[in-house]
Amino acid sequence: MKYNFFYLCLFLASFTFAQQPQVKAEIDTTSIRIGEQFQYKISVDATENVIIPKLEDLKGLEVIDTLKIDTIENKLVQKYILTGFDSGAFYIPRQQIFIRNQAYLTDSLLVNVATVPIDTTKVKKFPIKGIKGEPYQFDDFKQYIWWAVIALAIIALLLYFFVFKKKKEQQEKVVVPLLAPYEEAMQKLEELDKKLLWQNNQVKQYYSELTDIIRGYIERELHVPALESTTDELISVLKDFNDTKSIETTKETIEKLKGLLQESDLVKFAKSKPLSHEIEGDRKNATFIIDNLKPKKQIEEDEVE
Repeated sequence: MKYNFFYLCLFLASFTFAQQPQVKAEIDTTSIRIGEQFQYKISVDATENVIIPKLEDLKGLEVIDTLKIDTIENKLVQKYILTGFDSGAFYIPRQQIFIRNQAYLTDSLLVNVATVPIDTTKVKKFPIKGIKGEPYQFDDFKQYIWWAVIALAIIALLLYFFVFKKKKEQQEKVVVPLLAPYEEAMQKLEELDKKLLWQNNQVKQYYSELTDIIRGYIERELHVPALESTTDELISVLKDFNDTKSIETTKETIEKLKGLLQESDLVKFAKSKPLSHEIEGDRKNATFIIDNLKPKKQIEEDEVE
């Protein structure tokens, strides 16, 4: 009876052990030289609910490639390509595999990485060669080409705006012939009348433009700096010209000019407000002054042989 119980327990233990999935790790070689590759394989006796994590804690070894998982005879096979670049003995540590949410461990494996012996006495020596430059390509000059294109575009724009366009504007500019001093003064007086300045209470502006027209006429016709001169300075110069017969005018004309300029100074600086008939009188005096203030005529007599 005791033996039967013992055999039953042994049978149940064997059956339970046989039902447990197994994990296995293998390598195709245990010794490599530096840089050589070898295969590391994990096999699992199950195909469902299996998780094979990424290789970890590899010291001295590196994973070159992780191959696709294969299913062979109801087994999962995961292969890795490993190598080592340092000499020595390195362990592939135990890897944790999860089957139906239960962890299983593989065995750790030892790999020896050896150096490659070199007999320096048999190595042929060569002199050190100079650094050889790579041949030039289009990309090497691409940046400089773009800068050159931009520079040429800027130069072209500058030439257009400062040479061609300016020259074109000068060609298209209409040259208006300059009027004679008397004609210009009379034309400006007519334009002043059309503005109706004093009629619209702009008396100061009216007298300023009126006297500027007269002063401009004197400056052009008699070559006197009338626009920059004060009233007293201008009258003094005209009296001297009249005394020396350098101009054709009368004392009455000079007095009318003096009175007009003084009236304008009072309006501009003393806020004087002349009456309408006084303004109209000053306007008539302006025409009178321009008509009777002229340079000396130079009569050239022809020599008769």
